[in-house]
Amino acid sequence: MGFPETFKALSDPVRREILTMLRSGRLSAGDIASKFDMTGATVSYHLKQLKKADLIYETKEKNFIYYSLNTSVFEEIMLWVSQFTPGNTEKGESENEESQEE
Repeated sequence: MGFPETFKALSDPVRREILTMLRSGRLSAGDIASKFDMTGATVSYHLKQLKKADLIYETKEKNFIYYSLNTSVFEEIMLWVSQFTPGNTEKGESENEESQEE
């Protein structure tokens, strides 16, 4: 998935709270739902949006579905955001500058 889906998923405070919960390890849908005062269908919707954005993945074991963070997407986001920090330039930009000087 692309950044638009990722940032849309991150824009909701409930989904951000779910991601925070998953930092300590995988959780079942029931464990996640027990932390919120909302219907199971609503929690399921939020989990679906997080999966759609590839921020989490699910693992099925017997009668349970466990959710875990997809850290590779977070790494990709951090790399993208880091280009905006002072003193950090993208490789492509510095190559373009060198070719223009010649």
